[in-house]
Amino acid sequence: MAPSPVRPVPYDHPDALRLITAMGDEIAARYGDGGLSPAAPQEFSPPGVFLLVELDGAAVGCGGVRPRGADEGELKRMYVDPAARGRGLARTLLSALVAHARDAGMLRLLLETGTEQPEAIALYESERWQPVPAFGYYAADPRTRCYGLDL
Repeated sequence: MAPSPVRPVPYDHPDALRLITAMGDEIAARYGDGGLSPAAPQEFSPPGVFLLVELDGAAVGCGGVRPRGADEGELKRMYVDPAARGRGLARTLLSALVAHARDAGMLRLLLETGTEQPEAIALYESERWQPVPAFGYYAADPRTRCYGLDL
């Protein structure tokens, strides 16, 4: 299988918005609540980034890095359409996001996921992300799982 193209787009790009909406719907169904934490397009401005991953020319996944302070970033909106899962696209996307953060001079990345996303937890742990204390929008939710990666 040829590598899937990963390309930067604005957070409010139509393909990104479609995927973010699908992610919100899946999160709401898994957790039985309102879905995603708020995020604004400018949060992904340089040195941050928002990426799409494509399969056969169609955008099927997305994810971004938003800066947190001088040398830290946060992984946000990591998602691959269910019909495109199982092909290594999430790992490809994650690798591209980590490479971008490193190239942008970030020394550490953080992320927030949850117990109802076991596939995400398995991916992050397989890529050597380490558990960190809960932070962010869902910090008080006992289902929250947070991870960090030193770059």
